[in-house]
Amino acid sequence: MPPHAASASITLPLPADFRTADLLAFHQRDASQTAERVAGNTLHKGLLWQGQPACLHLTLEAGSVAAELAVDDAANPSAAELQTLVRHLLGLDQPVADFTTTHRDHPELGPVIAQLPGLRVAQAASPFEALSWAITGQQISVAAAVSLRRKLILAAGQRHSSGLYCYPDAAALARLDEAQLRQAGLSRSKATTLLPLSRAIAAGELQLSATPEELPALEERLLACRGIGPWTVHYTLLRGFAHLDGSLHGDAAVRRALGRLLQREVDARATEQWLAQFRPWRALAGAYLWASLRLEA
Repeated sequence: MPPHAASASITLPLPADFRTADLLAFHQRDASQTAERVAGNTLHKGLLWQGQPACLHLTLEAGSVAAELAVDDAANPSAAELQTLVRHLLGLDQPVADFTTTHRDHPELGPVIAQLPGLRVAQAASPFEALSWAITGQQISVAAAVSLRRKLILAAGQRHSSGLYCYPDAAALARLDEAQLRQAGLSRSKATTLLPLSRAIAAGELQLSATPEELPALEERLLACRGIGPWTVHYTLLRGFAHLDGSLHGDAAVRRALGRLLQREVDARATEQWLAQFRPWRALAGAYLWASLRLEA
């Protein structure tokens, strides 16, 4: 560690049905391991902690996870703060058992639920990471979005002493200009959406923090922003706030998976109507549809 570095460590229990492979796969999307590195059952993730480069280490064993957060040039993170971050990232507070109990006998989704016990939605480290990832991924493939994400991380240039780059926060992206975002591969429309948002968030003009009761108001604020539509908002709320009731009917992969499940073509309207039966867990039903594509791969 460099001078003035700080760290905190904790160990948390994991439920018996925790799907370690799912979590590690989510963080292995970028084969270049720019900001996340997986080695065996350990995840190293670069992030900014209170604006400072940090690296989160998670070692997942049967029944427990050991976590350490190493921060460059910052005050010690508390064990309580680290626990909140880890529980969020791993989706440990998501009511997956309630969803399974309610819908395990569903004629269409029930067999998928049975094959994927304990499915949770892996989370971004912050709401801003979820929002910026959603904007980056608008209307392109996952592979293309991962490539853009990597270039965006490198353009921001935030690096931890371990060597891992850190996913930028709003302040780090606000220091860039449109030309730098375009050079990183973002289209003009994405650059002119992401840059004003980053600057507004960094300046405190747009608050991304919200309690569950405040999420409808946040949804309205985001929808009022240029370049932000329902899919971007619902994906942000899902990955950034573990909000499991956004409708993902605008997601092409969700529609493709539902079409395979129903053995017929479905459009966005039909998908929206089908997902409505899973309130208040429409997004979790969508996550099962995403996962069902891996079952058929």
